[in-house]
Amino acid sequence: MDPRRPVSRLDSVRTRLVLLFFAITAMAIGFVYLYVVPQLSSRLEAERLERLEQQGTEELDRLRTAAERGLEQRELASLVRRTAADVDSRITLLGLREGEPAFVIADSELESDALDPDYPAATGAAASNDVRSAIENVGDSRIGEAAFPVTGEVPGAGARGAAEPGTPGWVIVLSTPLDDVEANVALIRRQTLIAGGIALAASLLAAFIAAGYHARRIRRLEAAAERVAQGDFSVPIPVGSSDELGQLAETLDQMRRRLRGLETARRDFIANASHELRTPIASLGGFIELLDDEPEPDAETRREFVRTMRGQIERLTKLSTDLLDLSRLDADALSLQSEPIELGGLATEVAAEFAAAAEHHDSRVEVRPGAQEPLAQADRARTAQILRILIDNALKHTAPGTEIEIATASTPTEACLTVSDDGPGIDPRSRDRIFDRFYTADSVSGSGLGLAIARELARAMNGDVVLAPRRGRGATFSLILPPAGAAAGTELSGPLGAPA
Repeated sequence: MDPRRPVSRLDSVRTRLVLLFFAITAMAIGFVYLYVVPQLSSRLEAERLERLEQQGTEELDRLRTAAERGLEQRELASLVRRTAADVDSRITLLGLREGEPAFVIADSELESDALDPDYPAATGAAASNDVRSAIENVGDSRIGEAAFPVTGEVPGAGARGAAEPGTPGWVIVLSTPLDDVEANVALIRRQTLIAGGIALAASLLAAFIAAGYHARRIRRLEAAAERVAQGDFSVPIPVGSSDELGQLAETLDQMRRRLRGLETARRDFIANASHELRTPIASLGGFIELLDDEPEPDAETRREFVRTMRGQIERLTKLSTDLLDLSRLDADALSLQSEPIELGGLATEVAAEFAAAAEHHDSRVEVRPGAQEPLAQADRARTAQILRILIDNALKHTAPGTEIEIATASTPTEACLTVSDDGPGIDPRSRDRIFDRFYTADSVSGSGLGLAIARELARAMNGDVVLAPRRGRGATFSLILPPAGAAAGTELSGPLGAPA
């Protein structure tokens, strides 16, 4: 998808976050309405039935005792009404006869109540001879009932009161309308819907505001990334917070700074490389013009021209080789062969190559091996190249008569070659830039690529080249490589190294 194409409203982060908030809130409200409210209704009804059973248990002995005293029907009815008033429930005494329907002995509300319940709890209590409770739908109302079976003669029933021994002769039924329970549940249901609607509206508003805020931050990051993609690294990317988007912004800004540094390095590289290449080419062109103006120079002039032109050609050759190495390092295309290397022997071989140059410089290159011959795991040819760069750097940047020392050392975790001189050392202002490409610290001619190549080659072999802290005169560079014992048989795994 084209990143610059406008995003539809449905596909936007804001819309999706708002819909997500809406769905979560609606699901929560639906759960409360469809699960919690019915559970609340069932719980309230169960509590009402438990209270009826408790009240019936407390009043059972009172009614049984009154019945056993043989109260008249009128007195029994009066007692039932008083007891019903005490417990705030309807009390009905039902007589039982086998093969016949239950009949009302006394009822606290028989005259005033138009409802005619069937008393399913009484039927269950009579059948089981145990306390039973039930909810009965009578008309538009729901009635909670608790029934208590009582054995013995049916009070106030005359001849009809005879009962089989051991079987319930009558049942005490406590009942109460559950309209208040239904009203409470309906109220909670309405309040749930109202509160849910308010919560839903509030969540949508909050989601819209929060999603808009984050969407604006994302669009700012998108615009910043687009600027970086177009090559504009000048505008910093604001971070603003420490959350995930803030961390993303910080990472993007780090990328912007690195890309800006790489772009600056690329431009400097091109400018410096062009300058370094143009200088010897211009020099060669000048000598060619001189030869063209003076086709038959004397032997001494010709030798001077040839010597100077040869020097410029050697400079061009070295510069082109260095540039090729750098391009391979940058492209991670440098072939490296990992093998154990005796650093002392390699140092002796490379030092011998500089015997003539050191003599011409009136200097001496001396190798001082350590107590034990250090073995490094690295590419032999590239290690020798690094050592040549360090020795050549010491000869170029010191006065004649300087002594250059190559020392070897090892520890369980590294093998080390150091190249030291007793020259003037390195200016403290240049120490931080000494490994930058094309950087030269003095007026001595050079491309400024040697130390940069040396460090990148070392890092490609899982090592490094460092400038030791200054102690007195001179400069000391250390080539640090992994020891052969710890890395034998493994691939070179530096950031720029190729497998062996």
